[in-house]
Amino acid sequence: MSDLLLVHGGTPLSGEITVRGAKNFVSKAMVAALLGEEPSELRNVPQIRDVGVVSDLLRLHGVGVELDAEAGVLRLDPRDVESAHVSDIGVHAGSSRIPILFCGPLVHRLGEAFIPDLGGCRIGDRPINYHLDILRKFGAVVDKMELGIRITAPHGLAGTKIELPYPSVGATEQLLLTAVRAQGITELRNAAIEPEIMDLIAVLQKMGAIISVDTDRVIRVEGVERLGGFRHTALPDRIEAASWASAALATGGDIVVHGAKQPDMMTFLNVFRKVGGAFDVTDDGIRFWHPGGDLRSIVLETDVHPGFMTDWQQPLVVALTQARGLSIVHETVYENRFGFTEALVGMGATIQVYRECLGGLECRFGQRNFFHSAVISGPTPLRAADIEVPDLRGGFSHLIAALAARGTSAVRGINLIDRGYEDFTGKLSALGARFSRP
Repeated sequence: MSDLLLVHGGTPLSGEITVRGAKNFVSKAMVAALLGEEPSELRNVPQIRDVGVVSDLLRLHGVGVELDAEAGVLRLDPRDVESAHVSDIGVHAGSSRIPILFCGPLVHRLGEAFIPDLGGCRIGDRPINYHLDILRKFGAVVDKMELGIRITAPHGLAGTKIELPYPSVGATEQLLLTAVRAQGITELRNAAIEPEIMDLIAVLQKMGAIISVDTDRVIRVEGVERLGGFRHTALPDRIEAASWASAALATGGDIVVHGAKQPDMMTFLNVFRKVGGAFDVTDDGIRFWHPGGDLRSIVLETDVHPGFMTDWQQPLVVALTQARGLSIVHETVYENRFGFTEALVGMGATIQVYRECLGGLECRFGQRNFFHSAVISGPTPLRAADIEVPDLRGGFSHLIAALAARGTSAVRGINLIDRGYEDFTGKLSALGARFSRP
C-alpha cells in the first residue's frame, strides 16, 4: 500500500470511532508472556504494526502466537521457548526498540539473550544505557558484539536496589520484567508509575509475581521461582484518544471516542477544557467537540505521570495554532520533540522554538542547547503543503494539520503512523475526512 496520503483539508471531523488497547502496554504484556511456563491470553489487542513486530520476535523464540484480529484476542504459548539468531531478530525488529525488553525474560528462560542495534522514533537520545545498567545490577554480563549485544547470567540473576536518575518508563519496564524471577528482593526508587506500567504490574501479579508500589515512586519486587500464564484485558490507548480529541479541536469537529477512559486522561481533560474544548464522559467513552468561538492560549509543561503526557503535546500544539494569543509549551521529557513544528510553520503556523526553559518545572535540558520550549501565536489559518512524517506522534500531528488546512496536502511516510494508530484511515473515513491513498 502507498506510503502517501493526499489529504483534502478544511472539513470538520465528526462521527464515532473506537480505540482499543494501549500501544505502550500491549507489546510489553506480550513480552511478559515469555516469563510464564503456561499459555496466556491478552484481549482488546489493536491491529498495529508494533503488535506484528513483537509477534514475529516471539515466534522466532519458539512462542506460539495466535491472533483473532477482529475480536482483538491474542493467545501466547511460551512453553517451547528457544534461542533465535541475532541477525533474524534484527530483520524482524526493524526500527522497534522492543527487543531490549526481551533480555530479562530470555535470560531467565534460556540463560542468555541477544539483541540487535536498536532503532525507534527520532525524538531524542533515548539511550539503552538505563536498560543495560539495570541488567548488570542484577548480575548479568553484557558483551558487545558486531551485530548487537549478548547478555548472559553465569551465576543467575539476583535482586538489587536501584534508583533511577529519571523515572524512565522503559527502564521501569525492564526492571519489572527482570526482577519478578530474580532471586531475592528488588527495590526500585524514582520509578515510572504511568497507567501502562500499573497494567503491566497487574499482568505480572496475575502470573504469580509479588509486587508492591508505594506512593513515593518506590516499587518492590519479591522474586519467585516460577510464573504461570495470564488472562487480561488491555487498558485503552489514552494517547490515541487524546490525538483524536485534538483533531476534533483543530478541525472544529465533534468526535465520540468509544473506549476512552476518564481516570487515565484527567490531566489531558483539564487542559482540553482550558483551551476551550468541550467533552462529555459516558460509560463507554468520551465525546470531544469544539463548541464554537475562539480557542484560548495556555501555558503548558509536559511531565511524567500524573503530569501532562509528552505524547499528548504534539497533537495539541496543532490545535493551539488556532487559539487566540500566545501559548507556551515546555517539553521536559524528550529533548528533541519540537522538530515536527517546522512543517507546521511551513503550513502557516507561527511557532518559535527556544533553548531556554520557558516554564517552572525543573528540567534536564536547560543550558544544554536543546530546543525544548515553543511559543505558538494564533490563530493562524493553515494552508496545504507537502509533508514528510518524522515520527509516530509527530506524524499524526501533521495529519491533523493537513485535515485542518485549506487545500490538498501530500503527507508522505504515513506507514509509520500504522505503528501506533489502528486502522487510522478507516477511522478518518468514519469521521468524514476527505483523502485518498494512491
